[in-house]
Amino acid sequence: MSEVEHLRLLEALLFASAAPLDERALADKLPAGTDVGAVLSTLQGQYAARGVNLVRRDGKWAFRTADDLAGQLAVEQVQNRRLSRAAIEVLAIIAYNQPITRAEIEEVRGVALSKGTLDLLFEAGWIRPRGRRRSPGKPLQWGTSDGFLDQFGLESLEDLPSLKELKAAGLLDARPAADAYGNRAVDGLVPVDVDEEEPQLDLAADDDEFSAGTE
Repeated sequence: MSEVEHLRLLEALLFASAAPLDERALADKLPAGTDVGAVLSTLQGQYAARGVNLVRRDGKWAFRTADDLAGQLAVEQVQNRRLSRAAIEVLAIIAYNQPITRAEIEEVRGVALSKGTLDLLFEAGWIRPRGRRRSPGKPLQWGTSDGFLDQFGLESLEDLPSLKELKAAGLLDARPAADAYGNRAVDGLVPVDVDEEEPQLDLAADDDEFSAGTE
């Protein structure tokens, strides 16, 4: 078997393999005495300027996309995820009671709020920081964003259904939390009470209000 045939065989083996191969596995497929390292080096040189390169990782060999092309081959996919009941409740509470702090959300729901819930809604682009409350500790306040209006087909918050409409449709239960929810909201809206110029959000300085977590 000639050197060209050695190269072609190694190329085919590496291309067809679902996992990187070490030199011993490759040598088993070549005639005894073949300098596998030299053949691999030659093959690597032939692919050096191509869109696919032959690389060595942890003692094993495989074809990989050239590093300078990786960014252009990235594929973005939309992944649909169902919101948990807790996330839906929190979003509704924020929509009807904004601006509202984390502690107030917990008061309305009657249970502690996972930090991951606010993270999820923030990453989805449905809520945004609305300044800090003028009270001890200056807690961060949350409100809905333009993305929230766009997602639910609303021109403004005034288009949100009233609490009576929600109850009539069976979408608002009669738990104590719902009563507190209704007592706070006036015609479905609460005036925004933030500083005239909203400060820049410093997430690192407000770990109690915003940090990564899971529901």
